[in-house]
Amino acid sequence: MPAGTGVAIVGNAPETGDHAARIDAADLVVRFNNAPGLGRQAGTRTTHLVLVNHGGQMREWLEDPDFVRRRVVAEAGAFLLPFPPKPPEADPSEDGRDWTGEAAARLRPLGCPVAVLPEPLTREAAALVRREAGRPAAPSTGYLTAFALLAVTRPEAVRFDVFGFGFAGWEGHAFDAERRWFEAMAAAGRLRLHPVRN
Repeated sequence: MPAGTGVAIVGNAPETGDHAARIDAADLVVRFNNAPGLGRQAGTRTTHLVLVNHGGQMREWLEDPDFVRRRVVAEAGAFLLPFPPKPPEADPSEDGRDWTGEAAARLRPLGCPVAVLPEPLTREAAALVRREAGRPAAPSTGYLTAFALLAVTRPEAVRFDVFGFGFAGWEGHAFDAERRWFEAMAAAGRLRLHPVRN
């Protein structure tokens, strides 16, 4: 990314607050999954859309004939799948099934790049949050993406603003540990964390 690039990482907390102008002013706007708040308090632009590629949510999207016509999908400039493909011998159970190939095949006709986060980065991010949480935990797509973006950019080159991260939801994520990581990155000057409305 060019020096001085501004990146808005927009989470899915419903109480994001009205940050539309600040989000839309960023050079890059990264959103996740169904992107609640798009078109309202969370702004109107999506340059990169991160879509969970393991488990039942992607299966539902693939079964939906209108999936690629949803606003956030149709207007995205690029797609990022946060979990690396699983090896063939991996557990094929529905909760963790790998849909990477099917998702990429569905998205590529839109003419936008489709990328997968590098496996070494996702492994490092997952190990860090597991150690911090003191228990097995699946990293959230928001945490994985932010971790990867910060890992591959120079601190002086990119300004990261994080909006709409409520650190709550599915119990399989270690949201307290993820919150501490974001707060540590904010304290180190790597990002600005905009708290959600109380």
